[in-house]
Amino acid sequence: MAKILIGKYEATIYLEGDGYTGAISLGFGPDGKRQRLKRKGKTKAVVKDKLIKAVKALESGVTASETYTVRDAVNDWLSKGLKGRSENTVTKLRILAKTHVIPGLGKIKLQQLRADHVDEWLDALAKKLATTTLREIHSVLKRAIRQAQARDMVLRNVADLVTTPKGTDGRPSKALTRQQAEAVLKAAESSELHAYVVISLTTGIRTEEARALRWDHVVAWVPKLKSWHPVTEVGFKHTKFAIYVWRSEREGGDTKTRKSRRTLELPKLAAQALRQHHVNQAADKLKAGEAWQDHNLVFCTSVGTPLDASNVRRAFRKITKDAGLGTTWSPRELRHSFVSIMSDQGVPIETIADLVGHAGTSVTEAVYRHQLRPVITKGAHTMNTIFGDSRHG
Repeated sequence: MAKILIGKYEATIYLEGDGYTGAISLGFGPDGKRQRLKRKGKTKAVVKDKLIKAVKALESGVTASETYTVRDAVNDWLSKGLKGRSENTVTKLRILAKTHVIPGLGKIKLQQLRADHVDEWLDALAKKLATTTLREIHSVLKRAIRQAQARDMVLRNVADLVTTPKGTDGRPSKALTRQQAEAVLKAAESSELHAYVVISLTTGIRTEEARALRWDHVVAWVPKLKSWHPVTEVGFKHTKFAIYVWRSEREGGDTKTRKSRRTLELPKLAAQALRQHHVNQAADKLKAGEAWQDHNLVFCTSVGTPLDASNVRRAFRKITKDAGLGTTWSPRELRHSFVSIMSDQGVPIETIADLVGHAGTSVTEAVYRHQLRPVITKGAHTMNTIFGDSRHG
C-alpha cells in the first residue's frame, strides 16, 4: 500500500479488484465515524490524478461527487429553483429541459462539462430551432448550473462563457386585414373564446395580459360619481367601460414591464362581448357548483381555473379555420392586427405605443413614469368607427 501526500492530506493507493483504489482520510464526522474520500481507476497514475482533482475541489468548497451530472443539476433546479413562477412558465421550462437540455448534455458529469460541449450542443440545435427558443434553452442550462454553483457543486458556470448562436428564422408574425378581422369576429361568436378574441383584437393587449385580467379590473364610468368603479360593484348598466391592464401571466403576476401598465377604454363591441361573457360565466359557475374555483378571472375554464395558453391557441385556430383563414394563426397575432389596423386608420405611432404599452417617444416615456395612467380613449374611438355602429346599432 503506497502512501503519498496530496496538498495537506495523506493519501493511500492500494490494489483492489481489477484496478486501484485511492483514499484520503478527512478525519471524523459529527457522528464519530471516520470520513474518507475514495477514487478508483485502472492504474495508480489515474487514481492519483483523480485524488489531486478531488482535493482541489475539496479545498475550493466544491461538494459534488464525480457522479453528479448535468441531468442531476437540471432536475435539482427544476425542483428547487422555480419558486414563485407561474404554472405555465414552470411547464414551459420543464419541457425545454426534458426535450433539449437533458437529452443533449444530461449524461456529462457536471465537473467535466466544458464550454466546447455547450458550444457544440447549441450549434447542433441551431440547425433546427429558432433563435428565441435557443436563448430560452441556453438560459435553462445557465440557471441550472448557477444554482449548482450556489450550492458548491461546481466551481464555474461554463454555460455563461458561451454565446447563443443564431437559429433558424422563426415564423414571421402576421396581421389580419380589416376584412379578415371581421371574419374572425364573426366566427368567434359561437366560441367560448368570443370575448377573449374581441378584447384582444380591439384593445391590443398581450395574450398573457388577457388571461390574467380580473373582473375587478373591468371598470364602468359612473357619471354621478364622476369616477371609474369595478363592474363587480356597479354592474354593466352603464355606457362607458375600461380595463386596467395591470396584471399578466408572468412571474410575480405583473405586466411585461412597468411601462406596460395602462388603462384602456373599451370600444362598444368589446363592452358588449364582456357583458354577455359575464352572463355566460355566471351560468358556468352555477352549473359547476362546488367544483367552481373562484379566481375572479374574466377568462377562465368552465370551473373557474386559469386558462392554459396551449388550449387558447387550439381554440383560436378553430376560429380562424371557421373564418376561412386556416390554422396557422396564433392569439398573439390579434395584437399585431390591432397595431396594423390602427396604423391603417392613421392613428399616430405615439398613440399606438401608448395603447399597446410600448416605450416610444420621450413624451411617451414621461407618461410611463406614472404607475396609474389616465384612461386612453383613442383606441376605443377608432375601433368603434371600424367595428362599432355598422355591426351593432
